[in-house]
Amino acid sequence: MLRLGVDIGGTFTDFAIWKDEGDGYRQIDGEKILTSRPRFAESVIEGITRITRRHELRPTDPLLVVHGTTVGTNAVIELSEKPIALITTRGYRDILSIARLRLDKPVDLFNRRATPLVSRSRVFEVDERLRADGSVETPIEDSSVVTALTKARDAGVGAVGVCLLHGYRNPVHEARILKIAREQFQDLDVMASHEIWPQQSEYERSMLTLLNMYVKRVMADYIGEINGFLREKMPNARLLVTKSNGGVMSAEEACRLPVHTLLSGPAAGVTAARILAEWTQNPSVMTMDMGGTSTDVALVRVGRPTLTAQAEVGDFPLLLPVTAIEAMGAGGGSIAWLDGKVPKVGPRSAGSKPGPACYGTGGTEPTLTDAYLLCNYLSPRGLLGGKLPLSRDRAEQAMLTIASGSDAVTAAESIVAIATSNMLAKVLPFLARAGVGPADLTLMIFGGAGGIHGPLLAEELGIKRIVVPRLSSVFCAFGGLAADLVHDGVRSVTGAHSSEDTLLRTFGELTQSGREWVQRQTAGGKLEGIDEVYLAEMRYSAQSFTIPVNLTEAVRKGAGLNGFYEAFHEEHKALFGFSNPGTPVAFNELMVRTSGHQAKPNARSSTRQQTEKVAPTSCRDLRLQGRWWPACGVFDRTKLAAGWLDIGPAVIEHELSTVLVPPDFRAAISALGDIVMTKES
Repeated sequence: MLRLGVDIGGTFTDFAIWKDEGDGYRQIDGEKILTSRPRFAESVIEGITRITRRHELRPTDPLLVVHGTTVGTNAVIELSEKPIALITTRGYRDILSIARLRLDKPVDLFNRRATPLVSRSRVFEVDERLRADGSVETPIEDSSVVTALTKARDAGVGAVGVCLLHGYRNPVHEARILKIAREQFQDLDVMASHEIWPQQSEYERSMLTLLNMYVKRVMADYIGEINGFLREKMPNARLLVTKSNGGVMSAEEACRLPVHTLLSGPAAGVTAARILAEWTQNPSVMTMDMGGTSTDVALVRVGRPTLTAQAEVGDFPLLLPVTAIEAMGAGGGSIAWLDGKVPKVGPRSAGSKPGPACYGTGGTEPTLTDAYLLCNYLSPRGLLGGKLPLSRDRAEQAMLTIASGSDAVTAAESIVAIATSNMLAKVLPFLARAGVGPADLTLMIFGGAGGIHGPLLAEELGIKRIVVPRLSSVFCAFGGLAADLVHDGVRSVTGAHSSEDTLLRTFGELTQSGREWVQRQTAGGKLEGIDEVYLAEMRYSAQSFTIPVNLTEAVRKGAGLNGFYEAFHEEHKALFGFSNPGTPVAFNELMVRTSGHQAKPNARSSTRQQTEKVAPTSCRDLRLQGRWWPACGVFDRTKLAAGWLDIGPAVIEHELSTVLVPPDFRAAISALGDIVMTKES
């Protein structure tokens, strides 16, 4: 069975190809093609067509495609979709404008609130009220529901989100609105907050519901185009879509709940990193995913990626458990420019069209890729094994526009240094918040530009061990192939009596619904097992904030309520240095993460060892640390086997990626085929 992982970036669309059930990580291939803007599905279809032809697949052969996409994310950032409406409890019409009241930058006198996703004129109220415990105070009035839906339709919207004040505790009134809408307003697409994520915090829950409705049409069209192609050409093909929590779901589920895909692309890379870290026994890893438009960093510790419920998409909060990622506007296509006489890099990117100046595809502004070429990090033959030629002359012409009297190479090295400084300014606070020191980490770098810039960042951070996966340029696509079906279920218990029976019963109900979800996604497919992780948002009763606590071990051991409290005290002490076991503890939310384990490539190591010394295929001067390093070795990645060693500065080239080995770093090929660099001094 052929399996394809697909990941769309700003410049390239990446494919990871798993050809046979018995093949492992070392046998997976990769492929890149230029992203087709603005019709992103075209590059996906082109890649699938090209790969299936090369592997001589017949129309009736089975095929699995696992796709990560940023289509929904782009729609939110660009605010490019049609207006939608919100229905809420009477008295809460201004919920989107008030938001969380506080400003995100309280010391910035020029800071302004983000413009709401839905204007006040498209927020409609209904007569109803539930108490905080979910009991009915004021029954819902059907006439007010009909009035609100009529006003929404008259306002010209096609989609409506419903978020009532206490709908997370009792969906009875939200369900009534859905019933009326589906009986009398079939021309409106209506969904309610309890269907998407029933958690307390009415503003965040409203935004999550609205984000889902806002991107639903564009995602349905996009996924539908790819799914339609597969059904026509490969009727036995199956399409899965990656999720922001690092798992995957069916294409049908992605069309219904696209909000779960908004951060899916970067999350897939962290999933791949977690698996590779487990295989290579690296307990603490910082990932760096650098593509053409942006760079994302994340932490993988003790075999599990860090999760957060505080993520944002554009200007809006995303109240979902997602892989915690720090995003930076620095990629290979990031444009260098002058702010007066001060050179800066990004966040604007040249993308795939017009692209960096050296591509010769219409771009004239200097980018990081042009700087890499002028510093000789990139092959003069071009990218993709010469299929994408690069023009040094065009790169020089573009770079001279910001050189301010210096030569093009000096300017190029300067903007590489500026980009590295920009990354440092983001990464150091990110690590500080997590309480992690750079010296304790292994840096795992991937993405099209990661192999070049990652080692430069590691030097500045003081990280002494670097891993460049053998699939580094298509690592997020590989993450889709290696991901499981993952479902997060939540139940709010704020203010409820937290007896042991109540908590265990709630966990049991979430477990059952999670397992039913996993079974629906498989569509008869084979799973290698299902398991659960039990989590709770807990706090000391007088605290104004909660912390996430993993209760899996306590639940499985039957430790009971005292075991839950003990786990909370331990986590609180680990985070803040103290705990107070004598203080009452409250539960806000319970969550169960259900994982349906799919077949994965194995981690079989290579038995072949590099015994003879490998000569570089060529040599070229490299611009590093303010000077030229003459005649540095350039090695062909395909000719290097496990056991190979060399000391930088050097360059390792592959058709899909380029890896820079800085001075004082020793590079080796591991038993799994990855490049491992260690600092010599």
